[in-house]
Amino acid sequence: MSGDQGNDPLNFMRSMWGNMGFSLPGMVAPTFDIEELDKRIKDMKAVEGWLRMNLSMLQMTIQGLEMQRTTVSAVQTMGKMASEAAQSAAPSNEPAAPVDTAPGALSEAAMWPWQMMQQMREQLQHGAEAAMQAAGESTPPAKPSARRNKK
Repeated sequence: MSGDQGNDPLNFMRSMWGNMGFSLPGMVAPTFDIEELDKRIKDMKAVEGWLRMNLSMLQMTIQGLEMQRTTVSAVQTMGKMASEAAQSAAPSNEPAAPVDTAPGALSEAAMWPWQMMQQMREQLQHGAEAAMQAAGESTPPAKPSARRNKK
């Protein structure tokens, strides 16, 4: 390398732009050839289209990741709510069933509504049976009622 190139801070930029096929803006005299200008405009529009396409793909990727994050957050919140509901509905002498946090737990996500409905049905059934037993034990046997015959 010569001493001139080491002192010129824009030499690196000139060489990069020159290798790409177009010159660094403002570094050369403007051209007055219409065909050359049309070619440059066409090239720049192609670069602009490529950049817009990449920007659109980047934006779609970001939106997809945001939707994925929102979905995972909602599933985690539903899992916490379900475990809290199960703990509050479970009798105090029986510990609540632990929530499955294994990585494969999400693989059966389609069955969660059905499983939750089954659990709710079982809880309601157990509650109804307990209420019927409590009602049966607390009420004294019914006395036969005396009917009055009016004539």
